[in-house]
Amino acid sequence: MKTFKTIIIDDERLAREEVKRALKNYPEFDIVGEANNVDSAIIIIEKEQPDILFLDIHMPEKSGFDLLEELTTVPEVVFTTAYDQYAVKAFEMNALDYLVKPLRNERFSKTIEKVKLELTKKKELNTDVLPMNRKIFIKDGEKCFFIPLSEIYFIESIGNYVRLYFGDKKAMIKRSLKLLEEKLDATVFFRINRSQIINTHFIKEIHPYFNNKLQIKLITGETLEASSRQSVKFKNWNSL
Repeated sequence: MKTFKTIIIDDERLAREEVKRALKNYPEFDIVGEANNVDSAIIIIEKEQPDILFLDIHMPEKSGFDLLEELTTVPEVVFTTAYDQYAVKAFEMNALDYLVKPLRNERFSKTIEKVKLELTKKKELNTDVLPMNRKIFIKDGEKCFFIPLSEIYFIESIGNYVRLYFGDKKAMIKRSLKLLEEKLDATVFFRINRSQIINTHFIKEIHPYFNNKLQIKLITGETLEASSRQSVKFKNWNSL
């Protein structure tokens, strides 16, 4: 039997107990931890690397949305909350489901079927690389975005942060460029120098440049320079 590592996050103990009781009917969900706030949840998540979070939205100091922004790798999420006004935002963030407390058995059962289907597909793929249709959550100050990776055309490193460009927008997140590179599809995203990654689907033109470098123009208007070393790699990577 496939098992799915599960973490329950809610500031109210009774609410956590409610989710645990509901999950007793589904032994394939292995509860590996629980937390009552975002900071402690992050520690558990990074240690256990769960498949699924049952996550409350409205918590003191930091919300469930804040938690997702701080994670290096975001598991699948089912939001649980007593406030139904968050539903639209939750689904915009591509959560697997949204449950209003108190939980109802019939509704919870439908959620579990949806979760099992999605997690089983992910385990069959057995890869840490994020698929291009996967949406990622970005919180930059007061602004929140949930966008498909396919829409990100340019990423650049700025100190301890990276700036992502998508559509006519850009946003900063506290991540290393190396970490993002490891999660991105290497058949689509290419690191052109020490501080920049491009989505090759957005390349418009490529021109030889001095010192064996390449100059790359994107359809979005940017003109970028690949380092000598990465220019050689790009030619080999992109050849038949």
